[in-house]
Amino acid sequence: MENKITWEQFTAVELRAGTVVRAEAFPEARKPAYKLWVDLGELGIKKSSAQITCRYTLEEVVGQQVICVTNFPAKQIGPWLSEILVTGFEDEEGNIVLAQPQAQVPNGKKLI
Repeated sequence: MENKITWEQFTAVELRAGTVVRAEAFPEARKPAYKLWVDLGELGIKKSSAQITCRYTLEEVVGQQVICVTNFPAKQIGPWLSEILVTGFEDEEGNIVLAQPQAQVPNGKKLI
């Protein structure tokens, strides 16, 4: 593997658990996406955009606990300001599967 990072670089990335508390369609996005509001405990509720429309309905995604990068700068996505990055993996068809803790953990907990 060529692209190795240091332990310090890895620990600088804040990966935290949060629960999706609200989801809406995002028709202005270039690719099909949802607007998400994620409860990150002490960090509050943060907004994100997620291209997960092929695998999740709006109703299904609410209540899901997800793993988020919380220390990226905010990113403007059309009219929407995304404050965090909700993480996931591509399946065989290129659809995003949410990265999630295996068991419920407190919102805002950092991956260690």
